[in-house]
Amino acid sequence: MTTQHHPVDQELVEAAAHVARTRCRGDNHTMAAAARARDGRIVTAVNAYHFTGGPCAELVVIGAAAAQGAYELDTIVAVGDRDRGIVPPCGRCRQVLLDYFPALKVIVGGGDRVRAVPVADLLPETYVWADHQLDAG
Repeated sequence: MTTQHHPVDQELVEAAAHVARTRCRGDNHTMAAAARARDGRIVTAVNAYHFTGGPCAELVVIGAAAAQGAYELDTIVAVGDRDRGIVPPCGRCRQVLLDYFPALKVIVGGGDRVRAVPVADLLPETYVWADHQLDAG
């Protein structure tokens, strides 16, 4: 697999970092995500931690984007609170992001290794849910 690198959307990283600094409070909200919609809008969200599980910031941003009428996302990034910087998506989020937005770019890495990569590159031997559904007809 050859990893493609795309330009890093610094405005998106800054938007997520700002939300992480100003909106993440205590243990319930520890991660922020920002996504750029195809129309250029930036949508932000925070995770909703709960001991029974809870949606990661990347999943909350998908819902927030839909609530704002943004159904096509181009790029996403997650940033941790307490200046933890960019945090890559967990396995569940990688799969959901791939299924919702197969062409999505995800910003990962830290320091001088920050880069934007296709979501499929984060899942070797990808499983695309839609490819395995039986036709209704």
